[in-house]
Order: sequence, then structure tokens, then C-alpha cells
Amino acid sequence: MTPISCYHCGLPVPPEANFTLEIDGQPRPMCCPGCLAVATAICDGGLARFYQYRTGNAERPEEIRADLLAAYDLPDVQCDYLEQLDNGDRQIQLLVGGISCSACAWLIEKHLQKLPGISGVQVNVTSHRALVSWNPALLKLSRLLGALQDIGYDPRPVTDEAVRQLRDRENRRFMQRLGVAGLGMMQAGMVAVGLYAGAFQDMDPVWQNYLRWVSLIIALPVVSFSAFPFYQAAWRSLRQLHLSMDVPVSLAIILAFSASCWATLMRTGEVYFDSVSMFTFFILVGRYLEMRVRHRNDMQAEALGQLLPVTACRLDGESELRVPVKALQTGDLIRVSAGDTIPCDGEIERGRSSVVEAVLTGEQLPVGKRMGDSVSAGTVNSENPLVIRVAAVGNRTRLSAILRLVEKARSEKPVQVALADQLAGYFVGAVLLIAVAVGWWWWQHQPEQALWVVLSVLVVTCPCALSLATPAAIAVATGALRQRGFLISRGQILDVLSRVDQLVFDKTGTLTLGNMRVAAVIPLAEQQAPELLSLAAAFEVGSRHPIARAFEGVRPSCELSDIDQRVGAGVCARRQGMACAIGQPHFVAEQLGFANPPLPALAPGQLPLLLGEGTRPLGWILLQDQLRPGAQDAVARLQQQSVEVVLLSGDRAEAVADMAAKLGIREAHGALTPGAKLAWVNCSQRLGRRVVMVGDGINDVPVLSGADASVALGDASDFARIHADSILLSGNLCTLPDAVSLARRTRVVILQNLGWAVCYNLLALPLAACGLVPPWAAAIGMSTSSLLVVANALRLGRNKRAELAVGVPDPCATT
Repeated sequence: MTPISCYHCGLPVPPEANFTLEIDGQPRPMCCPGCLAVATAICDGGLARFYQYRTGNAERPEEIRADLLAAYDLPDVQCDYLEQLDNGDRQIQLLVGGISCSACAWLIEKHLQKLPGISGVQVNVTSHRALVSWNPALLKLSRLLGALQDIGYDPRPVTDEAVRQLRDRENRRFMQRLGVAGLGMMQAGMVAVGLYAGAFQDMDPVWQNYLRWVSLIIALPVVSFSAFPFYQAAWRSLRQLHLSMDVPVSLAIILAFSASCWATLMRTGEVYFDSVSMFTFFILVGRYLEMRVRHRNDMQAEALGQLLPVTACRLDGESELRVPVKALQTGDLIRVSAGDTIPCDGEIERGRSSVVEAVLTGEQLPVGKRMGDSVSAGTVNSENPLVIRVAAVGNRTRLSAILRLVEKARSEKPVQVALADQLAGYFVGAVLLIAVAVGWWWWQHQPEQALWVVLSVLVVTCPCALSLATPAAIAVATGALRQRGFLISRGQILDVLSRVDQLVFDKTGTLTLGNMRVAAVIPLAEQQAPELLSLAAAFEVGSRHPIARAFEGVRPSCELSDIDQRVGAGVCARRQGMACAIGQPHFVAEQLGFANPPLPALAPGQLPLLLGEGTRPLGWILLQDQLRPGAQDAVARLQQQSVEVVLLSGDRAEAVADMAAKLGIREAHGALTPGAKLAWVNCSQRLGRRVVMVGDGINDVPVLSGADASVALGDASDFARIHADSILLSGNLCTLPDAVSLARRTRVVILQNLGWAVCYNLLALPLAACGLVPPWAAAIGMSTSSLLVVANALRLGRNKRAELAVGVPDPCATT
């Protein structure tokens, strides 16, 4: 009889072994509990494909962890989690279980940075996520994850299922610890009533000692189970020679419990088992409520990822077939019924309807769509059936790009947060020194009170509120702006917006819609207008520049070679060996070597393009753009907020001046190259001004990168969106003054939180040092301080236009 092999390691299964696990719908035999545990962990982690793609049997586990982590090194597994950066490095979003405070973030960052090949680590305490980039040639993913497990954390790649499992497990364990602490607090409190009453009524020492032992037994699970996360976090930080807020809390609990145990064994002194249970409970209550706020923010962000349907209706000839969305390929035709969510990015092949794009722009009003228009995954078809040709699925969709930007923003640590974390570490060190000094003084004067006073000092001054003051406010503000269609991709923009002096606009595609249309064609040679348009269309094939959209629907008359696009100037090429160019008059004249022809008469807002070939001009093409709705109101509101609005454009100086006069912009400069725009911004920065740039095109990338902060329009070029600190998905410029107002409110809330945290500690510390605050009251004060900080931050999430406008009427409400 052929022996049965273990499905995991391949070794024979002993006859007496009875270990099986269902994998891929079939029961698989295992040779031992170790293999069963590893296989179970692999399947529970969503990595069952490990067995499908492995090239050989796994080794029999001596350590369960090593075999589980090795699955993450498989290319077919990594493709779901990793992103390749421009420099060849890999980047991954990790969900890290076990993070409790800012010191954990510091510890993880410092520990991982010691590994070879690590190029960047950013840990977000609020979301419990880490953004790690590394060189795969120097470091395996399994080793990276193992390094985190070595210091006591539970890392796993971010997936919807992993996030849900970690959240459920964290919530369940927290409720268990909170329940034990609450029960222990009540029972120990009842026993303490008997002890306190007995102290006034000369209780028999036998009964007094009996009640003390009962209190010890009740408090033991509170100290050993409920308070265990405090010890764990404190030990991690001490191993790395860093002080976290859990160090004084753990010291207080351990010292109080140990001293009470000693008093119980020696039948002398006082016991405070009730106080230990009480302040453990109150600390847990505060952290539990903080955790619930974090979970709520996480679920709001993750809601975007739950919008896509699981299946789609694919058209195969005359038949329709319901298939998984993941099975769709570029070029497939799908049918989307009225009321259904569009599952992919694509282009409408047949039909006309209205699409609600609130998930992308924040605007609830439907947008009309017809044949040839683009649609995005996650938007809702609201009226008529549409036939759509698939252009992008899964991670390549616009919705997925937005989700990646959201995760990037959540993983980045703003300067204010890093500073608060650093201050909290120094504060803990100062508290420990003060506690030692206070304990020494009380030991000299009233030794019996020294321990309890030290415990109060340690607990009441725990810097939880100080560490939460900034990240809580930033997290809420970021979520509120995201609901308005203002997506933050880099954390520092809130700080810059709160103190912005100048807001610089580009013109074409930013203050205007960028929907150029041909207003007139003026021939200067023998070619007629249709020929000139066809030649101009050949220059713009494949371009995403707003000017190129003016020639959509015009059939190119020829194919051009050696096409060379000059940012902010025009395009030059060759047609049948002859040089030709289109763009700004001075550019075309310089490229082809002829004198500038006189400009034709221009209506307000018109843009003249000169078309030339050989050594002569062929004609003028006049383009007309439309002012973006709400632009004038947005400029007025920004100026009311004492923000100087400036217009910088590569367009003609006359057209720029007309636009500035129409919008009420006092300073405007036209005919600027991208380099000239950047030079202007740098000059303004040298004068001490904080500059925010708003743009949309490739020619805006240098100045977007050079400004203190930048905003790209939602329909901007991919290159511009990558280099911007935030994206205005809605395209509604009235969101900009809203963002400035909310950023200023966020700054005020952060200062309020920091002020409260500092004032609370300055007031509570002397009282505790004087022996006026018992340990249980210290725990209540510390927890209340943290909750007040979180509650104050939550005020930023109230999405009321009147609040965002800071008392200024909102003229954009009807646009």
C-alpha cells in the first residue's frame, strides 16, 4: 500500500495521525500538528495559492512563522500587494497589529531602517499602517515581515479581508480586556468598601487579611491580562532604548500591585488593589474609544474600495455572459444597466445616459455621457443602459489610483506629527525624573505615602493627549476634505494651506475648463481652412494637452515624423521631409525661420495658434476656451480670506490680463515659460511668502514641485497628479477656499489640543506631587484628557458649508 504523503511537507503521514485541512475544496492530509498549523495559517492569511505555485514541498516546520512568511516571496503572491517604483524599488502597504502609541511608530521605523536595502519607512499610528519601500535584490519580503515579528508586531499586507480580520480581532480582544478590568474594578471596589469601613470599626485582623487576599485574587487577572498590552508596548520601547507613554503606566500598575501584594503577605501597610483595577479600567476605556474613532475613519476610507461590483455583463457577439470583474480584459465590451455601478474604466460604445461621479469628485449631480465619452470604475449609471469598451480593470483604474493616493496620505507622517512624537518621548523622560524626585522627598517625610504619590505622578502625566493632539485632528480633516472631492496625497499640505500667503493659478485648464474649441481659421497661404485643421490635428494625435481636445473629431490629413513637443511653446515635426510647426507665434517663427506675421483681431479669451511649414506661415487657428464655473466666486472668497491670488500663464499677456480683470485678480503675468513660472514662485518664497500652486498640465509640473504645496485638477495629466500634494477631484474651484478654511480650523484645533495637553499636565503634576490626587483619580484625569482631545478633533468632521466658509456666504452653492 502506498503511504499517504503530507500535503504540506511531503513526508509520510503516520498511521495514527488524524490531521486534515480543507484546501481548494478537498480534505488534505497532514503529518503532524505543526504542518496543520502552518497550512491553516497560510489559508487563513489568504495565501492558499502558495500550494498551487510552489515548485517543491515545504520543509517540515521547526518554526511555524518561517514557512508562513516564505509564501510572501512567491511572485504570484506578491503581484497582489507590491508596487514597483520608478527607481526599481518595491513598495508595500502593511497592516501592523500591536501598535499602541507614537513610540511604536518610532520603534518600527528605526528597526526596519537597520535592514539592508530599506529605502523608506513611514508608520501611521492612527491607521496602524506602514508604507515600506526597499530593494528586492538586497532584502526579501519574508525577512522584512520577520523583522517586524521579531520585535513583537503582527504585520500583513493590506487587503480588505486582512483589515477586517485585524479590526475584528482587535475589537474582540479589547472588549475582553475591558470586561475583565470592569468586573475586577467593581468587585475590588466592593471589597475595598469593607476594608475601609473596617478600618474605622476595628475589624478583626483575620477578616481584614482575608478581604485583602480576596482583593488580590480579583485584581490578579486585571493586572496580568487587561494591562498586558501596556507591558508589551513598554518592553518593546525599552529594548530599543526609547521611552513611550506606556512606560510610566506600566510602572504605576506593577509598583502598585507589587506593593499591595507585599502588604498582604506581610499583613502590614495599605493595599490599593481597587485603585489598580480602577485606573487600568479607565485607561482601557480611553484607548478603546480612541480605537473606535480610528476604526470609523478606516471604514470611511475603505468604503471607496467596496463600491465595485463583483461581476459584470460581458458581450460575446450576440450573447451576454455574467463574468467576474477580474476576468475582464482590455477591449472587452460590457453592458451596464441603469442604476448599476460601472465596474471598470472605459469608453462608451453605444448609448447615452447620466453618470453620478460622486465617488471621484464629491459632486452628487449626474453628468451627461454619450458615445465616445470616458467613464470610470465606481461611478453609477443613473438613466439608460450603456455599452462600454473596457480600458482598465482592477489596480489600473482611476478609482484604484485614488485609493493608492489615500493610503499614501494616511501612511505619510506630517512634520507636526513627527514633532509631537519627539516631544512626547522627551516628556516621558522628564516625568520619570520628576517621579523619582517626588518619591525621594515623600520618602524622607512620609514614607508610607511615597509609593502612592509616585503612582499618581506617573499616571496623571502620561502624555497620551500630547501624542494624539495632532494626528487625530489631521485624520479627521483629511477625511472631511476627501468627502468634498479634495484628495490629499501628502500630509504637509494642511499645514501650508493654513498659513498660505499666495495662491497661484495657471490659466488654461485650471481657471478655464480646458475644453478648447476652434473659433476661427484664417489662411495665410493657398491652403483652405479644412486642410489647415487636418494638418493641425496630425500634430495633436495622442496628446492629452487641453489644446489637443479642440481637434477631436478632425481627421488628420497625414502622418508626421520626428514629432517634438516643447512644453509651453508648441510642437514641431516633419511632413514628407519638410519641417512644420504649430504653437505660439514666436516659437513657430523661430523654429521655421520667418518673421512673425501680425496677429489677427482677437475676441476676449481667444488663443491664437500659428501653423507653419517650410519657411512660411500657413495660417492662424483661433481657439476659444470657457471660464470654469465658480472661478470668480472662488477667487473672491480666497481674497476675503486674505490670500493673495496670482495668475501665471504661458498664454498671451493680453489674454491673461483680460482674464485677470474679469476675475478680479490684481497680479497676473502672461507669456511665461515653465522655467519662468518656477523662478517667479522661488522669488516669492525668498521674500518669505508661502505659495500654493494650482495647475493641470505637464508644463505645470516644475512649478507644482517647486511651490510650498500644490493642487492638481482631477482631469490633469498623470504627470501633474503624481507631482502634486493634493488633487481637486471635483474640479470645483470653490473647494479651494473651503480647504483653506478647514486647514485653518485644523491648525486652531491642533493648537487647542496641544495647549490643553500641556496645561493639563502643568496643573495635574503639582497636585499629584503634593499628594492631592489619588491613583484612581489620576487614571480618570488622564483618560478624560485624551478623550477631550479626540472629541475636539471630531468637530472638524462636521460637513457644514457655513462652518467651512468661516462665516462667509457661499456663492458657489448654486453652481
